[in-house]
Amino acid sequence: MDSTHKDKGAGPSAARVGLLASLVVLLLGGMFLFGYLRHRRVQSVAAAAAQREVNSIPAVSVAPVKRSPANSTLLLPGNITPITEAYLYARASGYVRTRYVDIGDHVRQGELMAEIEAPDLDQQVAQGRAALSQSEQQFRQSKAQLETAKTQMELARVTWDRYQVLVKDGAIARQDADNQLTAYKSATSSVSASEANVAAAEQNVGANHANVERLAALQAFEKVRAPFDGVVTARNFDVGALISGSGATQGGSIMPAGGTQASGIAGNAGTAGAASLVSPSGGGTTGTELFRVAQIGRLRILINAPQENAPTIRVGQPATVFVEEFSREQFHGLVTRTANAVDPNTRTLLTEVQVMNPTGILLPGMYAQVELTNARLNPPLLVPGDSIIITANGIQVAILESLPPNARDREGREYPPAARRVHIQKVEVGRDYGQEIEVTRGLEGWEYVIVNPSDVVEEGAVVQPQTAARPATQR
Repeated sequence: MDSTHKDKGAGPSAARVGLLASLVVLLLGGMFLFGYLRHRRVQSVAAAAAQREVNSIPAVSVAPVKRSPANSTLLLPGNITPITEAYLYARASGYVRTRYVDIGDHVRQGELMAEIEAPDLDQQVAQGRAALSQSEQQFRQSKAQLETAKTQMELARVTWDRYQVLVKDGAIARQDADNQLTAYKSATSSVSASEANVAAAEQNVGANHANVERLAALQAFEKVRAPFDGVVTARNFDVGALISGSGATQGGSIMPAGGTQASGIAGNAGTAGAASLVSPSGGGTTGTELFRVAQIGRLRILINAPQENAPTIRVGQPATVFVEEFSREQFHGLVTRTANAVDPNTRTLLTEVQVMNPTGILLPGMYAQVELTNARLNPPLLVPGDSIIITANGIQVAILESLPPNARDREGREYPPAARRVHIQKVEVGRDYGQEIEVTRGLEGWEYVIVNPSDVVEEGAVVQPQTAARPATQR
């Protein structure tokens, strides 16, 4: 009976211990849960406060400043012109007898293009030659008279010498000797006069010869010849038209009036003329050329390079020519010369680019664009076009600066690590590529600029930068 009593007393004690252990576990679990929930609530409050602080700083889009490529491309407009172009005017007055070429015909240097019938000029040539022949005959007669005078003078000299001996011997009277001396002096004077007549006759021959050469030269202008190899681009007369030596025509014309470029004088010289023909006004439409001849195997394009690009342009520099009508083709040319002076009115450098045109596909007067590639020793910086701020103070950009260590806001809170301060920087710009603009002065290259700055972007403002996409690099 004692053992049974002892077993009944031990059972309740074990259950009590288990119950107490369970209560302890539950208490510890509750305490842990309470602490975890409280800690999480504190973290949520802190995160919300931090987010509110971040949201209180305005966000801006920024882009880094970058440097332009070392090789830049310059595209400039220009007009295609012939390498040589001559306006041929008549130098001889008359009627057009024959025309051998028309517009579009290719001619060789010295090739006969037209003939002018000028009978009055032909008669002047014949008259001049007759006058020359007459003066030559007079010259020959003067020379014969001079020889006769010299012979008479020699005879008078010999006679005078003999009379001097006879006078000394007293063989003749002194009067007879004086008569012979007078005859000798008269013969000498006749020789001098004859020599003067010969010189005058010779000068008369020279004058008549020069007159004949002048008239012959004018007569040669009755034949209009090509001054150089080229193509006829204009013809302003028909057969039978009255041509004036002043460059005027009366008759049919199939082309507009001639331009004001350098003019060549029509003739048979066979060389390119560039002197303007100036003469008294004649009848008809004064200033209309007979022909216009141009060399199109090689063409030139005059472009005006901006002052900022002028130092990089060199003679011999390659160039690429683009023509809208031949969009799939590129024509390669060279810079052949520059004006070596910047025009003070336009601040541009006049530059000539020549391009070969062996097939004649390019035509004078076409509009073209010339692309030049320049190697720059110090390429300028590029910023997005939307970052430019234009105010009364000039052109500016907003750049980012680092905050001082431990910088805090007005409420004493530290700024986020990514926060930056705004600085308004004045700059000078160069070429405008649209999406990007060159900055020639004001930046060093390490800066970040704010893109599309809003009203919150002002000097000293704190912002939260966000990287913006950069456009493709311009050349």
